[in-house]
Amino acid sequence: MVTPLLLAADTGDLAAASVELVRVLDLLGVAANVLLAGVLAREHKFDLVGFLVLGVAAGLGGGMIRDTLLQRGTPVALTDLSYLSVALVTAVVAYLVHVEGRWWSRGVRVLDAIALGTWGAVGAQRAIAAGLHWLPALMLGTITAVGGGMVRDLMLRRTPIVFGGNTLYATCATAAAGVVVLADLLTSSEHQGLTTLLAAVVGGTFCLLSYRLGWRLPEARDWRPRRRSARRRRGTA
Repeated sequence: MVTPLLLAADTGDLAAASVELVRVLDLLGVAANVLLAGVLAREHKFDLVGFLVLGVAAGLGGGMIRDTLLQRGTPVALTDLSYLSVALVTAVVAYLVHVEGRWWSRGVRVLDAIALGTWGAVGAQRAIAAGLHWLPALMLGTITAVGGGMVRDLMLRRTPIVFGGNTLYATCATAAAGVVVLADLLTSSEHQGLTTLLAAVVGGTFCLLSYRLGWRLPEARDWRPRRRSARRRRGTA
């Protein structure tokens, strides 16, 4: 018979493992976004400095914007050496190795979707931990996920892809952040790692489905109020 003590120990181990897994997914997301930035840097014929700057902006920009807005100390990307190291090493790899092909595009797309869900969840979790309400938590989760890509696109002087014309992106990050917000209302903080992991899976799956099925938000309609014709106005005068 399983004792309550053993059950609590197993639950604690699972929670600790989930937190570590979220960290691994977070770092994989940094690498994926740096690789995507490397593809664009190669198209623009950048040198190594260009690869490094664009890669760091894409991989770490969203989290740094989030931490700056939260004003809770130095951004994590600058205090945890793992993030900056992964970004720099991946940028060098992207500079040295020209990779292409179907397997490459599919693999990076999966990693990008995982990163999107993870960053949306982590951003919302950080906002809640800072004492913010659910709406700012949704906003900061979304900013964490798409902020780096927006900075990258602005540096390249092109319209950020998050503004439309492609499959769902920011919406998926917001969905992941929403799962974290709901879980915070329904569960205790002891399960923070598990709920963040669940939210990352939801956001990543949503993103992959949108890729696969071509889901998009509708564009703005050119709607104008209908006016009565001049003939009708004269007839009623």
